[in-house]
Amino acid sequence: MKIGIIGAGGMVQYHVEGFKAAGAEVVAIADIRREAAAVLAEKYGIPQVFGDVAEMLALEELDAVSVIVPNKFHAPLAIQALEAGKHVFCEKPPALNAGQVGEMIAAAEKAGKRLMFNFNNRARPDTMAMAGYIKDGTVGHINSAQAKWIRRTGIPGFGGWFTTRAVSGGGPLIDLLHMVDLALSFMGYPEPEHVLAQTFDDFIGDKNFKGPWGIPDVAGGTTDVESACHGFVRFATGQVLTFQVSWAEMVKREEVSVVFQGQGAGGMVRRLFAVDGVDETSTDTAELYVQENGCSVNREVIAEADPAMGRTRSAANFVRSLEGTEEPLNNMYEALKLMKVIDAAYESARSGKPVSLK
Repeated sequence: MKIGIIGAGGMVQYHVEGFKAAGAEVVAIADIRREAAAVLAEKYGIPQVFGDVAEMLALEELDAVSVIVPNKFHAPLAIQALEAGKHVFCEKPPALNAGQVGEMIAAAEKAGKRLMFNFNNRARPDTMAMAGYIKDGTVGHINSAQAKWIRRTGIPGFGGWFTTRAVSGGGPLIDLLHMVDLALSFMGYPEPEHVLAQTFDDFIGDKNFKGPWGIPDVAGGTTDVESACHGFVRFATGQVLTFQVSWAEMVKREEVSVVFQGQGAGGMVRRLFAVDGVDETSTDTAELYVQENGCSVNREVIAEADPAMGRTRSAANFVRSLEGTEEPLNNMYEALKLMKVIDAAYESARSGKPVSLK
């Protein structure tokens, strides 16, 4: 399988490693900044470089592409690739809103091609192990879940595309949507009915809350997104989800977690980060909570460490799912439900009222 990459972003490393691990060949990379694409091509041994996406998509040998660009361009570039007859693996979030995801799905269905997204936290060893306990019936029906991706100082630069709603679609809720997606995946991706949410922007202009790994600030740029969002979702099944997502919030340390309460067992997958990212103080925890013989038993779920947080494994799954050797870890219809929840959360925060998705 031959794959091309659109965009010279920071995730290229993981996409290339994952595609190659699955036996695919990365044959081209395109970016309007051709010089940046050329640097990555030399680094990763990619033979062809383009400054025009259309020229790369014209390659008959190309089976699929990955899209690694700012959020605003996910939908148009994915649709362009699908219409050119290529399968698509797109970085998160799927698009700026659910309407755009609907257009992407229509293009994929018309072309008869696969559209998947890099929900890489589903591919972490601990979450895949937990998904196995859900699939085999140990957990049973999940009544409720709590999703968190919270940061104390994690704003990714000021005035750039991350903080410009017209380009990003929003702040941490749309940027750090992984745990909301993971919780929904554990719950079986039920149909959302009502969403109530509130955004906060207390620290969005305070440079004391910038992440240490953030992109450079843009003088005179736009910063019009939230710094945190908390919300509640009720589903047609009666299941419920609460979420807390932030770039800047008064918490002890960065936490990435899903906790759930099932009828057979409860559970948790959690990563705690150090203040300045992954180091020796970062911890991973995966546990199941069950009742056995009248006793409360907590089982530790053992899984291999994965500093890449599933990014490489997620890209490999895209290739293997196309080849039919693995089940896909996500699909475009789940992505549509996720974006409907995010859209409704932002609308609820604006209006101050619950939003119905019936």
